[in-house]
Amino acid sequence: MPTPEANLAALGITLPEPMAAIANYVPFVITGNQLYISGQVSAGADGRVLGRLGDDMQLAAGQAAARLCAINLIAQCKAAVGDLTRIKQVVKLGGFVNAHPEFTDIPQVINGCSNLMVEVFGEIGRHARSAVASPVLPLGVAVEIDGVFEIG
Repeated sequence: MPTPEANLAALGITLPEPMAAIANYVPFVITGNQLYISGQVSAGADGRVLGRLGDDMQLAAGQAAARLCAINLIAQCKAAVGDLTRIKQVVKLGGFVNAHPEFTDIPQVINGCSNLMVEVFGEIGRHARSAVASPVLPLGVAVEIDGVFEIG
């Protein structure tokens, strides 16, 4: 079975440096066999993905933004545990979408993150999830996602 790192390489994904906290919190906390990753925003090498779904962004762009959140979550996981094979289960993702009140495809936006978790981690990438709309997100980003992971 391929490792998460091998799956990332096959997908052409190089993990970025983990994002630093922008306020009074830490990027991750480990307690027992649980790893909690603080919300990761839609930001990549080209900067933050800003926008509001249903206003100046469409579904495909929102899914791409959520995929960036997934990459940032995985980068934080690697920073926390070193070897991604230590991830035993992606337990839960909490997705927040900067959305116009009439935009209702919130779960489909967060699929951009969920799909990558399964591509990278396989069956253990399947998770519980929430997906909610928000009238605004920090820094004006389109998507923010936090996560809970079981580690071994």
